[in-house]
Amino acid sequence: MAPLEEPLRVRELGRVRYAEAWDLQRALHGASGQWLLLLEHPHVFTLGVRADPAHVLVDPDAVGADLVRVDRGGDVTYHGPGQLVAYPILDVPMGPQAVPRHVAALEEVVIRTLADLGLGAGRLPGYPGVWVEPEGARPRKICAIGVKVARGRSMHGLALNVDPDLAWFGRIVPCGIADKPVTSLAAEGVEASVPEVAELLVAHAARILGRGRPLERQAVDWARGRGLAPGPGPAGAAPAGEPVAFRRLRRAGVEPGGGLPLASRKPAWLRVPARMGAPFQGTAGVVRERRLVTVCEEAGCPNIFECWAAGTATFMINGAQCTRSCGFCEVVTGRAGPLDPGEPERVADAVAALGLGHAVVTAVARDDLPDGGAAAFAATVAAIRRRCPGTTVEVLVPDFQGDPEALDAVLAARPDVVNHNLETVARLQRAVRPQAGYARSLALLARAKRAGATTKSGVMVGLGERLEEVLGALADLRGVGVDVVTVGQYLRPSVQHLPVQRFWTPEEFEALAEAGRAMGFSYVQASPLTRSSYHAREAAQGVGTVRSA
Repeated sequence: MAPLEEPLRVRELGRVRYAEAWDLQRALHGASGQWLLLLEHPHVFTLGVRADPAHVLVDPDAVGADLVRVDRGGDVTYHGPGQLVAYPILDVPMGPQAVPRHVAALEEVVIRTLADLGLGAGRLPGYPGVWVEPEGARPRKICAIGVKVARGRSMHGLALNVDPDLAWFGRIVPCGIADKPVTSLAAEGVEASVPEVAELLVAHAARILGRGRPLERQAVDWARGRGLAPGPGPAGAAPAGEPVAFRRLRRAGVEPGGGLPLASRKPAWLRVPARMGAPFQGTAGVVRERRLVTVCEEAGCPNIFECWAAGTATFMINGAQCTRSCGFCEVVTGRAGPLDPGEPERVADAVAALGLGHAVVTAVARDDLPDGGAAAFAATVAAIRRRCPGTTVEVLVPDFQGDPEALDAVLAARPDVVNHNLETVARLQRAVRPQAGYARSLALLARAKRAGATTKSGVMVGLGERLEEVLGALADLRGVGVDVVTVGQYLRPSVQHLPVQRFWTPEEFEALAEAGRAMGFSYVQASPLTRSSYHAREAAQGVGTVRSA
């Protein structure tokens, strides 16, 4: 069969909370592409639509597990570390027996994967999943399968026991089957890691589930150190005293010493004239008089002269010190102070003084706060609404450590645009933003979109990513429904930050913009100097959120 143009996008996501993976699945299920998500979960019990709650034999909270009701078939199952979970979100050929055929295809992928590892396994009639010695006196379940097929698309999938703590299965009646034991590769004497098993499973999934499609594959740093995806070149040994961020970059396959020196002369398209005339000073005065912080200053944005001269700024609330230590960001990391209860009103006053038709509000990450600073976002949106009812509001939010209630608090304030940056490709996530996560960011954007918000995200280039990785990241963002995407050149703030590997050309940015438009984004801003809030009003106008002046 000739390869189909649309690829099978394999995403190896590392350890992901169940709720976040479910948000991601639901969003991709509503898209048109083909995805295979591979991951591990923290401890969780899931109940299918026909599950008997009595089959959970312990209090989940008492053992440190989540309990989630889901819309797949089957009874109760367990997911946890040491278990490879695969979620195919694919078009399924419909017709008689479509769902059993899909389940059989998943079983076959697992059976062939286990055969590669020297373990014979098969099917047990009447019991979905994959079994060791299914025809023997003591069949043992090694892989559970539970799926949902709706509107010709699949979700949920399989859970293959590599080396989990099997004691967890004694805390439930696995799949509602009380008289048959559960096993794992380790229990059967097969030594293999989750990433190693994923490597084998992908090859069979591509043939059986991909049905001739080309493979487009990206991986995060599995379990923070068990890397799967090779980088663009060999990585050497770490020099003594090297910053932690550099070691993470090397582990991702990028040699920090191969980057451009900090003093390298920037190409003409990145050189910005400093315009600090009266209009610039006017904006600065509004900010200073109200004792406000802007990301324009704290992050060293190269567009500050253009934007402030035009009378606009991006306000940064919740303090000037961030609780995270991203490898690219100039904002100071440190112990953040208490929130300023008067800040929302001062931001609103500045918006009024500047006459902004579209206001952008961002914040440092406040992992020290129970809600991650979400209430302050909501209060600031409300204050701007009261003071400037004709102004649209865009919030550029952190990930709130994946707390859905925190995000919901922001969404309840009904900002016009919800922006959250993916920042970089999957392979470089751990190096670029070690306290965040690729899947978490996609899940946040998916949740915001499901709530009805206009969504926006941004990606940097120049950190050692490959073109196909950037295109894959854009496809993932579009897959979760993102409306507006920005792509800009990374610029290194200091020698302690990750080095620039190369400067992308204006022509390359235009090609990325064309690719983004072809993917269906409503608005794409891609240029060397593009930043997340650069020309934010124009982007909002492009999707109809803001009326043209």
